[in-house]
Amino acid sequence: MRNKFLETGEHGYRPIQKLKVVFSGLRFAVVSDFSVMYKVVLSIVLLIPILILSDRFNASLIILATGMMLMAEIFNTAIEAMCDYMKSDFDEKIGMIKDVSAAATGVAIFVWIVVMLIEIYTIYSELSKYY
Repeated sequence: MRNKFLETGEHGYRPIQKLKVVFSGLRFAVVSDFSVMYKVVLSIVLLIPILILSDRFNASLIILATGMMLMAEIFNTAIEAMCDYMKSDFDEKIGMIKDVSAAATGVAIFVWIVVMLIEIYTIYSELSKYY
């Protein structure tokens, strides 16, 4: 795709090519980072009973929280990789950049955990009606 600002790239819009890049990056994040992989697996495991026992709103909350957490994890990984690429030895300013990036990820993970706990409670209360 052509970059209007830099005057680089090829002419034309290629949505299939963009989707390939998106899925390639997502696959890399899930396969190479265990913290991303287990959170995605936990979300999917929790999403299945929520879809069966509860309403679509709760499923939407899980998808939204998981998406937000994934975005934060991927941004954090990209920022850390870029900082390491630019300067491999210790630098106090790069350390602060990495700390802020990790803090943003921590906030997203906290929100994800709260949503997951609420949804686990929802599943538990739905199942306790039957048993």
